[in-house]
Amino acid sequence: MESCTTSSLRSFCVTVKPPVVLNTSVGVFSSTHSCWWRRRKRASFHVSAISYKKFIGFALNEAKRQTHLVPSPLQEQFNSMISMDGKAELQMLSFQAPKIRLLRSMSIETEVMQVLDFAVFPEPEFDVPIFCANCFSTSSTNIVVLDLNPLHDVISRRDYKDRYYKSLMPLGLKYAELLPWGGKLTSESLKFFSPIVLWTRFSPSEDRFDILYSAFMDYYKAWFELIKQAVGETDASQIMSNREAQHRYLTWRAEKFYVPSLAFLMYLVYGTFAKQDPGHGMLTKLIGDRSSKELLRNFLFNGINELGSRTFLDYFPEYRCEDGTINEKRSIIGKSFENRPWDTKGEFIGKISN
Repeated sequence: MESCTTSSLRSFCVTVKPPVVLNTSVGVFSSTHSCWWRRRKRASFHVSAISYKKFIGFALNEAKRQTHLVPSPLQEQFNSMISMDGKAELQMLSFQAPKIRLLRSMSIETEVMQVLDFAVFPEPEFDVPIFCANCFSTSSTNIVVLDLNPLHDVISRRDYKDRYYKSLMPLGLKYAELLPWGGKLTSESLKFFSPIVLWTRFSPSEDRFDILYSAFMDYYKAWFELIKQAVGETDASQIMSNREAQHRYLTWRAEKFYVPSLAFLMYLVYGTFAKQDPGHGMLTKLIGDRSSKELLRNFLFNGINELGSRTFLDYFPEYRCEDGTINEKRSIIGKSFENRPWDTKGEFIGKISN
């Protein structure tokens, strides 16, 4: 079966299985015979006039223009899924290319929310940042993180920051003015963001959505310029350092699934906060605990099992409880950044507040 995000992406059609429906009565997966991008008779999805599908469409077309994409082996297992209540649709796409270990997207559409989780991971031979776009929309708010996530610490590694972000500061400043800072970020999570990160919240607006789409396109093009110019590392120790840095990033994301204010989205949609992991909590509500864990570790943060063997507590021992378990708190330090903690030159100037 051919499946595409939009009709304009026929050249990106990949052979996938029909959408998976979670059958709660028997606790297993069963498939339907209808295409996931078409309206099904058994379920009707309210699709907003504002849709993240055009983001995916642009990203794939631009990637095709820049490089040679081929479907990832993950595509066979992770392609499309219907939630347990039949009211939500999850669509997954994954590709690989020269210099690109994984380009993947997950979108979720229900009558009350839309979600986009899009990322591009470089091969370990390259220390290029990770392209990251996390967008969450309801009828009352939009929550967005758009960034070129640094592979190495930009606060302590000036050489890395200057190499990849100095020339991009005008781009970041342009959109930081249009999409203001969204509120507190924990000091722990800040290590995984760059000086050009767009972390914002805004009420639904066609104008704001157009600005977000423009930012997505510009950041994505900027990332491809970086990867195009990047020269593969030949030093084994540096490749190992890049591999470990990417594994550390994935380990943090898989354990905490950190997207600022995702808990707030959970509250808006479900009227409750997830105690530990709001991202995992949202997926668990949709597709169950077992499937959500598999989706997180093997698709969204693929590489955890392949790039390294260190555990979350190996990387972040400050989260270890006395009994050896992981502390459920999102922040151990208990500090956060109320305002953008970088100046116009990308220098860290963050003032910490409780």
